[in-house]
Amino acid sequence: MVPVTAFSLSWVHSVEKIEWREDWAVTPAGFELKIARVKGSGSGMEPGEGAVFEDGWWRWTPRVPPLPAIRLAASGMTPSGWTLCYDGGCMTLGETAGSDATLYSCVTPDTGRTTGHNTP
Repeated sequence: MVPVTAFSLSWVHSVEKIEWREDWAVTPAGFELKIARVKGSGSGMEPGEGAVFEDGWWRWTPRVPPLPAIRLAASGMTPSGWTLCYDGGCMTLGETAGSDATLYSCVTPDTGRTTGHNTP
């Protein structure tokens, strides 16, 4: 369990070898995608609607509903796993094929605070 209310996920695309990064918030409604960024474009890597190019990244605000969980599939085709970063540091998930992970949000009983955690 990682007690967070916000985190970023990043990975390198399997074909284009371009980094993609997303900023997420953990809320009572679920995981809310706040900002997405991509270093370039190509096969399945097109910047979203309203994207602006800033500091070497295409950045936009995706319009997706909150998610109850985030499944991170590990195909083994990417050069690395998923990098999850939060205030306390970073960790790599799904580094090898078949080592998928699912992120769930939960409410901490002692504080009533919504946090995220990973279940491999």
